Amino acid sequence: MIWINITGLGLIALIVWWFWLYKTDSTQIHDGTVKIRVKDGIYQPANISIPVNQPAQLIFLREDPTPCAESLLIPDLNVSETLSLNKPVTINLPGTPAGTYPFHCQMQMYRGTLVVK
Repeated sequence: MIWINITGLGLIALIVWWFWLYKTDSTQIHDGTVKIRVKDGIYQPANISIPVNQPAQLIFLREDPTPCAESLLIPDLNVSETLSLNKPVTINLPGTPAGTYPFHCQMQMYRGTLVVK
């Protein structure tokens, strides 16, 4: 009985780590463009850093057929896009002020961060 409780707590800890604590390395954009794969429940890369007040292109390629992967929201930048399966969708960002801008699907299961500095 105690092993069941320990296993359950371990699974809860893993879920908390995966959905709220896990952070990937940040990808720097130097030429103004980054390609982002939407696959297996994550954005690859999920943490993107761009220079302040410089235009940037985010090119999303959705390879995951699940309905949650279909939408992309960047609420603080008023971006709402539908991602077609296996077709690149380009988001053109004008010069953006410094800050941290989360992006995600409609259910926030796919999550990423755009850091402008």
